[in-house]
Amino acid sequence: MTARAELPARSCDDELHREMVRTIKALVIDAVEEAKSGHPGMPMGTADMAAVLWLRYLAHDPSCPSWPDRDRFVLSAGHGSMLLYALLHLSGYDLPLDELRRFRRLHSKTPGHPEAGHTVGVEATTGPLGSGFAAAVGLAIAERILADRFNRPGYPIVDHMTYGICSDGDLMEGIASEAASVAGHLGLGKLVFLYDSNRITIDGSTELAFTEDVCARFSAYGWHVERCDGHDPASVAAALAAARAATDRPSMIECRTTIGKGAPNKAGTSASHGAPLGKAEVEATKVAMGWPLEPTFVVPKQLRARLDECRATLAAARTRWETEFERYRQAYPELAATFESEQRGDVPQAVFDALPRFPPGTPVATRKAGQKILAALVGAHAPIVGGSADLAESNGVHLTDLPSHDRSRPGGRLIHYGVREHGMGGISNGLALHGGLRPYDATFLIFSDFMRGALRLSALMQLPVVHVFSHDSFWLGEDGPTHQPIEQCMTLRMIPGLDVVRPGDAKETVGAWRLALQRKRGDGPTAILVTRQNLPTLAETREDISCGGYVLWDPPGTSASDLHGILIATGSELSLAYDAAKELQRRGVGVRVVSLPCWSAFERQPQAWRDEVLPPALTRRLAVEAGVTLGWGRWATAAHGIDHFGASAPGEDLAREFGFTVDRVIEHYLKLG
Repeated sequence: MTARAELPARSCDDELHREMVRTIKALVIDAVEEAKSGHPGMPMGTADMAAVLWLRYLAHDPSCPSWPDRDRFVLSAGHGSMLLYALLHLSGYDLPLDELRRFRRLHSKTPGHPEAGHTVGVEATTGPLGSGFAAAVGLAIAERILADRFNRPGYPIVDHMTYGICSDGDLMEGIASEAASVAGHLGLGKLVFLYDSNRITIDGSTELAFTEDVCARFSAYGWHVERCDGHDPASVAAALAAARAATDRPSMIECRTTIGKGAPNKAGTSASHGAPLGKAEVEATKVAMGWPLEPTFVVPKQLRARLDECRATLAAARTRWETEFERYRQAYPELAATFESEQRGDVPQAVFDALPRFPPGTPVATRKAGQKILAALVGAHAPIVGGSADLAESNGVHLTDLPSHDRSRPGGRLIHYGVREHGMGGISNGLALHGGLRPYDATFLIFSDFMRGALRLSALMQLPVVHVFSHDSFWLGEDGPTHQPIEQCMTLRMIPGLDVVRPGDAKETVGAWRLALQRKRGDGPTAILVTRQNLPTLAETREDISCGGYVLWDPPGTSASDLHGILIATGSELSLAYDAAKELQRRGVGVRVVSLPCWSAFERQPQAWRDEVLPPALTRRLAVEAGVTLGWGRWATAAHGIDHFGASAPGEDLAREFGFTVDRVIEHYLKLG
């Protein structure tokens, strides 16, 4: 099989290109006008370059949208979503014309910004500028890792490109800069971006705030750079051909364009950026295009027929790949079976069996326990890939036996992200979106703030990314309040679909990873919060915490009806609550200890289980957690926490200063009455 990047461009005559572009623009105009909302300018300005890419180069098959070796296309400038919807509809994806008519309407398949998993053919949820760019970098890394692992001489079963369209706004965002730097360092030769350089943003000309030489910046990052006229199909095609030939580095093509191209009065202005053109301008634009004013949402029959021919060509390419894969299956049956299993996201039982055991009584920091767990998992499950934002040893994800991913080791599964938290999170999303990999990333919990946009998107896309956040409270000590997370744990719990797990000891850390690996695409990501300091390994904790919360300890001989109340705790405060409950028992007060490492998993349990763990009649409940108390009202009468910033001192000194001692917990509990 010929390498994807070496395949010649598919034929596309001027008439086909011209009709494709006119139809894209007309559909965009009509959809935005019908919705009375949207961004017509970007799609109108990029229709030419998009048509070149989709008609001549992009390898995909609308009849088989999940074909593993398809090229990936990411519209990072997600505000221009109607461009993508028009391309998907015209290409033959299951996105009927009626869905374009329902653009931005409730329950439509054409939401305001593209959403992966919601609209067929959308590879990544985009909209927050720069995020799609970072995801595309992750997609390209995934392709390279899987190609190195599964390809064999004569069988390039993983061999595809990642393309994207980005905007001025994308390239202003820090996440794109971080991801671009990583991509250039790694030399991702199968990554190509078309840069819609229209020099217009919402506020007006980019001269107001963005005057740098973008091409020079990307050249400095280590990218191959091309410039072209974004409205000249021959110029765009030549730039794409040159980019595909630059297999040793990613490519950025600056396509000089006019926003709203074709609108007589609003082209080239911010007036076409984020609002409908308006009735008068729509009529003027259609007249200038030679397009009928009525009816709306027209696709010429001749174009439909030509695109049917294109679909047949695309399907034939996918069929050839399937034939080659069957030959591969005959030659390498185990590899083929593994490839298919991992594309489904399967995690064999043997992986869970590889989880280490931690005997009770042995003090260990949960980050150190996590390091042993991760080392065992990567040895047992090849799809696990990831790394840290320059904190691998501190985070507990430093794996000396795992080869780094770089130009010379394309199969390396350890990714060095450098100090680029937001870019790391966005790249992790791309790794998960690709299929066939289970990504993790890591940094200090306090720096989760830097990557919050990517965290939110991983939850929105329901991706099984594992985010490891170490140094999870003021207990980290001397680095002081700038590094001591106070509100981060609770604010992460506010993200829908994100399982936030704060394990209380090494055994619960095993449970945290078990829970994370049980989640597939469609379930969502997991954040595992681990400690810098040693914690006792309790005999009563569990290695399976999929229930989210459970009764850790009841005073011996005490029935639920005899209990005085409940102490609820997570993380490093679990052993503190346990010690406080035992002291209360000695004072004749029977108190249950509940471990609640994952609120969201506990919420998913039947009401009967939750009532068994937290009996409704037992309303005297004190939560103990080294973080803000806001939010604990969901489960507790009161919370023993910290509602102020920390200080620079050893963790033990801070614990006494902030009241995280047995005596102070008991004192707080008894005040409940």
